[in-house]
Amino acid sequence: MRSVAVIDIGSNSIKVLVATRRADGGLATLMARAIDARISAGISRSKPFLGEEGMARGLAAIRDLLREAAPFQPARTMLVATSAVRDATNGAAFRERILADTGHEIRLLSGVEEAHLIGRGLTCDAALSDLQDFYVFDLGGGSLECLSFRQRRVEQTASLPLGCVRLTERFVADPTAPFTDDLRQNVMAHTTAVLRGGFHLCLPPAARTVGTGGTMMTVRAILGARLGLAPEAIPPVLTVLQLRDLIAWLAPMTLEARKHVPGLPPPRADVFPAALATLIAVAEAGGIPEFRLSLYNLRYGVADELLAH
Repeated sequence: MRSVAVIDIGSNSIKVLVATRRADGGLATLMARAIDARISAGISRSKPFLGEEGMARGLAAIRDLLREAAPFQPARTMLVATSAVRDATNGAAFRERILADTGHEIRLLSGVEEAHLIGRGLTCDAALSDLQDFYVFDLGGGSLECLSFRQRRVEQTASLPLGCVRLTERFVADPTAPFTDDLRQNVMAHTTAVLRGGFHLCLPPAARTVGTGGTMMTVRAILGARLGLAPEAIPPVLTVLQLRDLIAWLAPMTLEARKHVPGLPPPRADVFPAALATLIAVAEAGGIPEFRLSLYNLRYGVADELLAH
């Protein structure tokens, strides 16, 4: 069957999806993988700039993922980039470097395009077919994508500069030290202010909330590890109480200690506390008790678009 490959060049990680269309019209995942490359160091500056080390890590990750996707012989391969490349003053130079090395152009997504493609991907998730009115929050390294669906149609989108790498750089002077209560309050207050200024939480009280992105996957992995279970054994509904318990446990740790927490990838250990604080602030602002987990985010939206053509 015809397949497509999508490489998502994010601020914190670079991910690949190889997918095909099932007979029932849904998407079938043939291969998926993520590499923590952190190309976005410096994203919080007034003039963000991709550093040489970050670009080298990004290029190496893209090469690896293209090589791993090749045996599936995808009919089309698309590379897409989001906040880190979009905001960087030298983003065009990075895109040219990838084209020269791999022969693949990078499609640079606007915040609106990114949000709509995330929404398109989510509607491919059969596990969410019962949802009609719901919010979606996709937390990345550079931005937080926010969507509201009414009767399964996108009603509102926003791309907000609340990514975990961005906020860690802005508020955490020493990421090797514990994440203090003051730091948590600063991140949460900033998140609340930006969210209220850029996204309206106006769906009916019964609306559900879907969470996607690496932070959500990491929360599930840590909860599973604490119980001696695989992440898949943890129900795909993460409560705000669980998030609060997790940040209370991790915040007093140094970075070195967090790097040894089972289920928490060491490359994410520095930004993970700020990510948790951001999600908790979103939940408090919207009176949200829980997040329903989905893997069907940006890559699936792009794959669905490619397979439609």
